[in-house]
Amino acid sequence: EKMRRDMIDGLRVWIGAKSKRGSIIETVEHTGWKVDLVGAALGIVGFVFEGRPNVLADATGVLRGGNTVVFRIGSDALGTARTIMAKALEPSLVEAGLPSGAVSLIDSAAHASGWALVSDRRLALAVARGSGPAVATLGALAQQAGVPASLHGTGGAWLYGSSSANVQNLAAAVECSLDRKVCNTLNVICVSRKCAAELLPAVLAGAEKAARKGGDGPGVFKLHVASGDEGYLPEELRARKVMVKRADGDHEELQVETLPEDKLGREWEWEGTPELSLKVVDDEDHAADLFNKYSPQFVACLISEDSAEHERFYSRVNAPFVGNGFTRFADGQYLLDRPELGLSNWEGGRLFGRGGVLSGDSVFTVRTRVWQTDPMLKR
Repeated sequence: EKMRRDMIDGLRVWIGAKSKRGSIIETVEHTGWKVDLVGAALGIVGFVFEGRPNVLADATGVLRGGNTVVFRIGSDALGTARTIMAKALEPSLVEAGLPSGAVSLIDSAAHASGWALVSDRRLALAVARGSGPAVATLGALAQQAGVPASLHGTGGAWLYGSSSANVQNLAAAVECSLDRKVCNTLNVICVSRKCAAELLPAVLAGAEKAARKGGDGPGVFKLHVASGDEGYLPEELRARKVMVKRADGDHEELQVETLPEDKLGREWEWEGTPELSLKVVDDEDHAADLFNKYSPQFVACLISEDSAEHERFYSRVNAPFVGNGFTRFADGQYLLDRPELGLSNWEGGRLFGRGGVLSGDSVFTVRTRVWQTDPMLKR
């Protein structure tokens, strides 16, 4: 029911949204002539995603800019997508006077249908959402076909608590970043070596509070500590065994396990038990360097009361999303008040001419239109 309400709210955003199509983005005046940069429809947009049928509603926002859309959705949500198409989307297109094929659903859950879609050179843009390896394959196929792509793949946010961090703010950031597992959930927490004794209890308290889920949960979380940093944790915690909720059921495991430093980039796909990695670092430069080396270069947050540290961290970390609190802010609807079509990390490099949020009103191209008033204009 919540997802249905969110889909409705997302679609309503487009009612009052301004379309870039036909709008003058910029005008450059010259003597005897001027230039208008005019927004225009991009063309056909192809979406490949596994679950979350709400994307079906969010992505129809590209129609607002004069584009058309083709969907391929995985087996878990294909039945829901068929129903949405038949009961809502197709009748709405007819009522609005739009062509019935302006939104199309590929009626196949086969991976090959997604591969074929992103390889079709008639696409102006391919958007892929899902697991890291699957999205990487789709991106490679699109690139091979010469189709521009926006990829929403590997996630996992990083947070650094510096020596000048307020411990209450650090605990709150950890708690609010572990409410559920999505791409912007806290995955790696780094703390300053200088103040580890003060910061680590706040991290553990925040993780335990998140695991309690408002008082209903058992307060159990799973921690992977980088090899060599085990000694910063209480011996009792390292020896404790807990029940961890996995996809295939509950498992008794050590609450703390060691992890090689070069595996810090692993994204924990947890179910009911919050799971994250811990690394003790020298300073903000060390934290940023580890992020740049091992993370998917997605979300990086710094908890610090020192403005100079924030500026240094921001200039050094290679991330499209940078904050000073919880990591879960990285969401198009939450950030920009408009439906998100996908989030992009910088794992494959920085994005040309756009931010990390892809939304319906950002799917457009720009045409150059010249107005000449001097008939003798020449070069």
